[in-house]
Amino acid sequence: MRALFIIQGEGRGHMTQALALSQKLTEAGHEVTSMIIGTNKRREVPAYFKQKSDTKVHSVVSPNFFYDKGKKSINLWKTGLVNTLNIPQFFSQLSKINRIVKSDQPDVIINFYDILAGMYFGIYKPKVKRICIGHQYLAEDSSFPFAEGSPLQKRCFLLTNKLTSLNTHKKIALSFRNIKPDSETLTIAPPLLREEIFKLTPGKGDFILAYVVNPGYAYDLMEWHKQNKKIRLHCFWDNLAQKDEWSPWKNITFHHINDQKFLSFMKDCLGYVSTAGFESICEAMYLGKPVMMVPVEKQYEQACNALDAVKAGAGIANHQFVLDPFLKHLSTNKAASTDFRQWMNLNKTIILEALEEPISPIRTKTFNFFPTIPRLFSISTHN
Repeated sequence: MRALFIIQGEGRGHMTQALALSQKLTEAGHEVTSMIIGTNKRREVPAYFKQKSDTKVHSVVSPNFFYDKGKKSINLWKTGLVNTLNIPQFFSQLSKINRIVKSDQPDVIINFYDILAGMYFGIYKPKVKRICIGHQYLAEDSSFPFAEGSPLQKRCFLLTNKLTSLNTHKKIALSFRNIKPDSETLTIAPPLLREEIFKLTPGKGDFILAYVVNPGYAYDLMEWHKQNKKIRLHCFWDNLAQKDEWSPWKNITFHHINDQKFLSFMKDCLGYVSTAGFESICEAMYLGKPVMMVPVEKQYEQACNALDAVKAGAGIANHQFVLDPFLKHLSTNKAASTDFRQWMNLNKTIILEALEEPISPIRTKTFNFFPTIPRLFSISTHN
């Protein structure tokens, strides 16, 4: 089987999933012909991704999020407006994707939650198997815990799920928990974690590890630490304006993003504090590290992730980077459950079977992108 990947480049989770699946496919005797990754002026293809990928890597300009001035929460209106104005540019990128597909002639195209890939599936209807992978698709199952909050945010989340999976044959929802799916078109599978995780032996250090994507949250963490300077804290962030291993005062150190270094701290930390992304929470769970999650403001998906992870026994959720509740949780936390590791052991079997099984034809009509948007905003879902 020849597989081509299209990957959302916002954050690092989808790229990590793509690298993990590429390795599993190669070990099973399949081939990954190319990886197409979404980029923009604010984000480029990370060096580590190019180094670890064993195949061709192409970049395309794709939709992305815009944040408020404090670099904490997503600005929904700016995100929607700018991406709408850039639709002509996005359509030109679809032609580039189509040229790569025609050149590679894959048997399956796997979309790691990229809207541009969904548009490509919907408009070009490539005559190959089309699969979408992401934790977000678990929202189609009745077990998924929807967060309270803005109805607009929820609809934007569900709209994104629809746009990324237009005209797809199957969706694979990555899950914290072993769940039997409601739908025949949905496969629920364990997370796709990088191979390095499975080689680590967890230790018991004397520090808390933190990871913050948005610099605004790092300064919140610093404000808390000013009053709690006895707590050892290591934080990874994407802020090149400060030098690596910057310590504004004793017992708090900020590190530039480095995959191997991050894992070495993860395996030895007392607990892990982060926004509520999916991938690193799963890594902490596999290593038996308690977690405190602070969902990014106005990012509805993360609010749902936090509820789901708490339900799976990962740890606790909080609305700000104040660690007092987490310290209390660490002092009362019992031994980590082995349920997650047992679930992870089923990973290769479930995903490979879903990718290799025959597909049924999809009944499609002529696709019109623009009328699709208002129709999707009227979709109804379970509460």
